[in-house]
Amino acid sequence: MWFITGAAKGLGYLIARDALRAGDKVVATSRTVDGLADRLAVSDDRLLVLRLDVTDADAVAAANDAAIKTFGQIDVLVNNAGRAQLGFFETIRDADVRRQFEINIFGAMNVARAVLPTMRRQRSGLVVTISSVNGLVANPGGSIYSASKFALEGWMEGLAQEIAPLGIRSLVVDPGMMRTNFLDPSTVRQGDLEIEDYAEAVSAFRGFISQANGAQDNDPEELAALIVKEASSDAPARRLLFGADAHEWAGEKCRQLASEIDASKACT
Repeated sequence: MWFITGAAKGLGYLIARDALRAGDKVVATSRTVDGLADRLAVSDDRLLVLRLDVTDADAVAAANDAAIKTFGQIDVLVNNAGRAQLGFFETIRDADVRRQFEINIFGAMNVARAVLPTMRRQRSGLVVTISSVNGLVANPGGSIYSASKFALEGWMEGLAQEIAPLGIRSLVVDPGMMRTNFLDPSTVRQGDLEIEDYAEAVSAFRGFISQANGAQDNDPEELAALIVKEASSDAPARRLLFGADAHEWAGEKCRQLASEIDASKACT
């Protein structure tokens, strides 16, 4: 059985759809769920749709209880719910920075804290964390988004080692730029504080976002299918980079780190 956050649209929706098509049971959660059951088009009792704000720990606990009451167990957790707060750091208000972390990291922690006791009792389970290549590489205009994803990656790197002896596996997914609603004006958030020193760079960044929206190279349908396939594998990957851009950027980051580590030896 799958417990998926952020399942109303984008990658979360596609994972829920593909898991159902594979014959699995799914708890699909999202802040807005209107029409979700109809869109997933399941005619039997394998789907439970729940309205859920992952930043509300009590609501998360209640959703977990409903999932267990309905299906008896949770085999796969997909921590997918997230927020895209872009923009240059000084142009982003403190409240928006904090909201980014409340959803992307503390919300994911709320869900894991609720679900892991069940997986520990089962001595089985898979925690799928939807991160980003920007959890490995940061760029101008993405400092706050990357900060939340870097935190997510560090948390999961440690947690994965804590839960592995209990039979619980972990898969971190690092997509490159995908054709979802991630960069859509209705979804993406950008800093709104005007600072003259950044004006030209901010204008160029916003132009890039506008041009990239809907033109990203990577297909979320393919990634969703890969995640569902990995979940049923006897030996799933621990990390899944998706897209030529993700591999290129992560590879360059690894080479940069190796060079800086070598250079630092001369300082000691």
